[in-house]
Amino acid sequence: MKICFLGTNGWYDTAAGNTVCVLVESRSEYLIFDAGNGLHKLDKYIKGGKRIRLFLSHYHLDHIIGLHALKKFHFSRPLEIYGPPGLKAALNRFLGTPYTVPAARLPFKIRLNEVRSSGVSCPDNVICRPLRHSGHCYGYRALLEKKTIAYCTDTGICDNLYSLAENADVFISECSYRSGTWADTDWPHLDPRQAALAARKANAKRLYLTHFDASIYLTQKDRRGAQKEAREFFSNTWSAKDDMVLSL
Repeated sequence: MKICFLGTNGWYDTAAGNTVCVLVESRSEYLIFDAGNGLHKLDKYIKGGKRIRLFLSHYHLDHIIGLHALKKFHFSRPLEIYGPPGLKAALNRFLGTPYTVPAARLPFKIRLNEVRSSGVSCPDNVICRPLRHSGHCYGYRALLEKKTIAYCTDTGICDNLYSLAENADVFISECSYRSGTWADTDWPHLDPRQAALAARKANAKRLYLTHFDASIYLTQKDRRGAQKEAREFFSNTWSAKDDMVLSL
């Protein structure tokens, strides 16, 4: 099984990376978490006719803007898209005139599945839980080939963050802020220290930081600083960068 970070920025693209998108490949399927501009790289990694499922955390543009690149792909199977309440309204509005090519004109079919915290419409091997952000935002926990992968962005500290990351083999967490510099309760995010302490409390095995705020983490050096700080609280921490591939 492989995990590829196609995009690792929050907010907007910079030389440090595209906006957030993570691809997981197992023997039987591809899972994609969020559809930032990193999504345009999918055809570098997706080969053959495996099932493809995309899980959106929420509908802020840095998490869906990559959908405008869908027309370049020629998937042999439908793209199954899962997201919090409001999925159909949000994507039916975005995937069409005047924003991008309408879904009906794509070279493959799309199936939309609104999910709830009760797990309604979620696949059997995926759990979703609401996170602490502005509006509906979900984190996900997937079980693939006896490995557990947790994906949590955008969020502040909350109980569901811990439950999704509990004992995860790989915990992918946002790292938007620098430690001690933000106190915006209306737009919560995590910093390196908070993400590391969450991984430690949840007994995760490995932590990968992503969704770095593009206006704060300007360079890879800045991200390595976040990694160093997080390792003071959770030693098995890495800062993700675009096109990083992990093998499990």
